[in-house]
Amino acid sequence: MTNKFPPGFDSDINNIAIDFDGVIHSFDKGYYDGTCYGEPIPGALDALKSLSKKYRIIIFTAKAKLDRPLVCGKTGIQLVSEWLEKYGVLNCVSEIVSEKPRAILYIDDNGYRFDNWYNTLNFIKHEIH
Repeated sequence: MTNKFPPGFDSDINNIAIDFDGVIHSFDKGYYDGTCYGEPIPGALDALKSLSKKYRIIIFTAKAKLDRPLVCGKTGIQLVSEWLEKYGVLNCVSEIVSEKPRAILYIDDNGYRFDNWYNTLNFIKHEIH
């Protein structure tokens, strides 16, 4: 894989960024009450444990946005951290952020694998309602 990071950011080559809702945490009710109410997605906990042995795991989630209202007096980062702790994987995660970090791979349930604009626009036209 080609190094796409600027000079001085070599440590980011080992980052894998993983979305929280819908990838680690089931999100079948949507926002609902703002809490982390869901169960782990099947395989997610084992994947975090395995990946964290070789990679630096960064969770990215809109729950961590600074403008998100407190839920039960807690920030989104606190809620996500507590959920990860509850399931014994907080120690596998290096960071929880709200924005796309530098990483070698992004794992996201809402992602689209870009190859060219013709295919992308065709996908949007036929798949996005």
